[in-house]
Amino acid sequence: MTDAQTPAERIARIDALSSHHDPVHEGVRVRWRRFGTDTTQPPIVLLHGGHGSWMHWLRNAEALSAERTLLLPDMPGFHDSDALLRVAPGEDSLLPLLNALGGTLDALVGAGTPIDLGGFSFGGLTAARFAVQRGAVRKLALLGSGGHGTLRRMTAQMINWRAAPDREAERAALLHNLGALMLHDTAAIDPLAFEIHDISCHGTRFRSKEVSQAGGLRKALDTLGLPTLLLWGEYDVTADPRPLVAQLASEGPNREGVVIDGAGHWVQYERAAETNARLLKFFG
Repeated sequence: MTDAQTPAERIARIDALSSHHDPVHEGVRVRWRRFGTDTTQPPIVLLHGGHGSWMHWLRNAEALSAERTLLLPDMPGFHDSDALLRVAPGEDSLLPLLNALGGTLDALVGAGTPIDLGGFSFGGLTAARFAVQRGAVRKLALLGSGGHGTLRRMTAQMINWRAAPDREAERAALLHNLGALMLHDTAAIDPLAFEIHDISCHGTRFRSKEVSQAGGLRKALDTLGLPTLLLWGEYDVTADPRPLVAQLASEGPNREGVVIDGAGHWVQYERAAETNARLLKFFG
C-alpha cells in the first residue's frame, strides 16, 4: 500500500477486481467474490477466520487469482452475508453454516465440481468439515487452523471491544486485540490491518470461538485423507506451532507441515508473499 492510498481505497481496489454473487440456499443469502477467469483448473475456495470476512485474504487475492480462479465468501453470519438462526443448545452450530455454504457454492460452480479448498483459523476447521460434508475437494490447505484441541499460548488478554463506552475506547480495544491475537510484528499492525479487523468485527454475527475450541480437526483430517498443507506462523498464539505441525503432519499420509518464520496467527497477511508462494506451489 502506497502512502497516497488509504486503507479504504486499497480494499476498494481489490474488491473491484472481483465479481459479486449472492446465491441463496434455504433462505440464507451468501456473498461470494470471484477473482480470476481460469477455467482449466478447479477453483480455489478460501474461508476466512472468526470475526473475519473475505478481507482476511486481501493481500492474497491478486497473486492467487493471477493463476487460478479464486472464490472468497463471507461465510453466513459474517460481513456481507445473511445471519443464521441460532441453534438450540447442544446442537451443532456449524452445520447450518456448512449447509448454506455448500448450497450456495454449488449454485455457483455446480454440485460435485472439484475444488481446491483452504481455510484460516476458524475457517480452517470449517474447511476440513466442509470437505467431509461436500466431497469433491482435491487438496486442502489449513492456515493457523482452529479445532486442533491443543492449548493456546496467549500472553495478553483480549479486550471486549463491544463493551467499550465510546468509539475511541472501541478502537483502542480492537487495536490491542490485533496485537494480542492476530499479528506478531508491531510493524504489521498497520492502518490496512486495522481497517480490515474493524470492519470484519463489526460485521460478525456468528459465535465461532466455541466451535474452534471444541476440536474436531483431527477427526475430519483422518476422514478425508486428502493432500493437506498445514501452515502456521512461528508466533501464532492459538497453538504451539512447531510441535503441533509436526504431530499433525505425522498422523496421516500426504500431509505437508510448514511453519513460516516471523509470522503470527494471521500469517497470510503478515507474510503474504511467502504464504502466496506456498499456496500456489501446493495447489499447483
